Amino acid sequence: MSRTLGLIGSGAIGTSLAHLAIGAGLEVVLSNSRGPETLAELVDSLGGQARAATAEEAARAGDLVVVTIPLIAYDRLPTDALTGKTVLDTMNYYPQRDGRLPQLETDATTSSALVQGHLAGSSVVKAFNNIAAHQLFTLCRPSGAPDRSALPIAGDEAGAKREAADLLDALGYDAVDIGLLADSWRSEPTTPVYVTPYQGEAPAGLDAQAQFQWGLEAPGSPVPAERVRQLIASAVRGPVRAGHVPAGPDA
Repeated sequence: MSRTLGLIGSGAIGTSLAHLAIGAGLEVVLSNSRGPETLAELVDSLGGQARAATAEEAARAGDLVVVTIPLIAYDRLPTDALTGKTVLDTMNYYPQRDGRLPQLETDATTSSALVQGHLAGSSVVKAFNNIAAHQLFTLCRPSGAPDRSALPIAGDEAGAKREAADLLDALGYDAVDIGLLADSWRSEPTTPVYVTPYQGEAPAGLDAQAQFQWGLEAPGSPVPAERVRQLIASAVRGPVRAGHVPAGPDA
């Protein structure tokens, strides 16, 4: 099991992952697009196992590296620093934030395949993209717990997926291998396994805005591995353009 987790992006998902990693006894190196000095408060809250760095430094320091930034910035990832690394990609395509990307609009490829094309020397694994930040933190459970949730992973290299699954296990989740990066659309926005199952059932009578706010704060509902497999199997390829942009910065 890797001992240092590098984070490129320290928004909502990155912050939840940092807290989970610290709780699992890992060292964490955080970065964002605004500079290490802007992460002082977060680093202080995480304690001595965490430090802030540049994106390139976080990439070089991490035994595993999580990329959790807006997809539109994927081509600015430090390719040299990530060469030889397993890179966990949490990014989703949100056209209202990222602009229209023709390759994704036509389903010609997947967002993670685009990332892999840029990071030719790395092994990309899609992970942590289908759960909201709050539920990611609240639903973690020890191995063997009856209410443990699972998360899907996809990647082209078996060894990289084993590393990703080991990290998920350490952070409190089972992993469900859903195939290659070409199959990662099955966990993208608007698919059955995306976000909603982990939030649970919303109270009746909420309007759209209230329901969205409720989802940001709901303690969550466990989604075991078998249920994830069922949801993945039921996915139908179609537009990914209706996903909601997560609240808070992703960089």
